[in-house]
Amino acid sequence: MNSEQVLQIKALIGADPVRMSILSLVQSLGLPDCWVGAGFLRSAVWDHLHQRAHSPLPSDIDVIWFDPGRATVQTDTELEACLRNMDASYNWSVKNQARMHLRNSDTPYASAIDAIRFWPETATAIAIRLDSQGALEVAAPLGLEDLLQLVVRPTARFQIDKREIYLERMQGKDWLRTWPNLKFTE
Repeated sequence: MNSEQVLQIKALIGADPVRMSILSLVQSLGLPDCWVGAGFLRSAVWDHLHQRAHSPLPSDIDVIWFDPGRATVQTDTELEACLRNMDASYNWSVKNQARMHLRNSDTPYASAIDAIRFWPETATAIAIRLDSQGALEVAAPLGLEDLLQLVVRPTARFQIDKREIYLERMQGKDWLRTWPNLKFTE
């Protein structure tokens, strides 16, 4: 990852009090290898690059973490309830990536960041968190270039094996209505 790109992302999110508040709530859970990803970060960047005010937060706040010893749906549900108790204005989606490979028909993930590599689009395969000192940390195992260049490209699994899912997702998202400068690649 280009350090200038990372600094740009950190500055953008660091200046957003709503997103920083969400990251603080998630950090307070003290979960291992824990991140907030996907649309939470992607939408903020695309809004900025389109020189528009922030669009509404995604319909759900994707919180990912990794702990093979607690990889149950029940644990994730309890964590969602905990976050709702802290702030019920968001739809929290907590997923321990140590179990998600089963749902996604992938090989087991080695970490939360490894799991991000299997998300549908390169521009969405990103996450952010507050570290133990309260500094922002960015995870982008597939890089930040597509995100910052407004390119929507399927990740490797969604180019072939899961192509139909990718195409349905693109049709359902209707991103061009919100961000008309996006460039879609096959």
